[in-house]
Amino acid sequence: MVLENKLGITENLVLAREEERLSKKKAIKLFTDKLLKNKEVGKFSTLAFIHQYLFEEIYDYAGKVRNVNIAKGDFRFAPVMFLDSSLKHIDEMPQGTFEEIVEKYVEMNITHPFREGNGRATRLWLDHILKNQIQKVIDWNKIDKEDYLLAMQRSPIRDIEIKHVLRVALISEINDREIYMKGLDESYYYEGYIVYNSKDLY
Repeated sequence: MVLENKLGITENLVLAREEERLSKKKAIKLFTDKLLKNKEVGKFSTLAFIHQYLFEEIYDYAGKVRNVNIAKGDFRFAPVMFLDSSLKHIDEMPQGTFEEIVEKYVEMNITHPFREGNGRATRLWLDHILKNQIQKVIDWNKIDKEDYLLAMQRSPIRDIEIKHVLRVALISEINDREIYMKGLDESYYYEGYIVYNSKDLY
């Protein structure tokens, strides 16, 4: 199934390539023009702005909370009926330390508020929090992609693993564009969402 898109693309591979190209182009502008400078740190409103900016040329629902339930593999993300309360809870979570920031990041990943593009937008959101709260960023070049994906899959049950994976990659070069852009590498996310109905939960 190919996601409905503004580009009229009907092949998944073509859509993935164009999506990556356009979103990375917008991410560079997000960085160079400092468009997040006055955005609230750690708030969903900022994540929604990031998502809309990255994907507005591709999807009508860019920046909008999803209205379908989605799963990846055996894991089901937060049901639509709980999205508003989950996002309000995440907004209120503390973010003064590295541990608290990662816990907030994990919760946002579990919530998965958008139909597509959650990983990329949320990593830029994480970057924004880390820069403003502890003056650090993640050097994604130092992270093994498989270790990261496995740790994120297990993080809803045990977040100590993802904390370790990210902690060893913390650096102080918060204004390095190459490091910033590495977080958008397609290798750090995997597609394959399954859309399901609410009744399937019960």
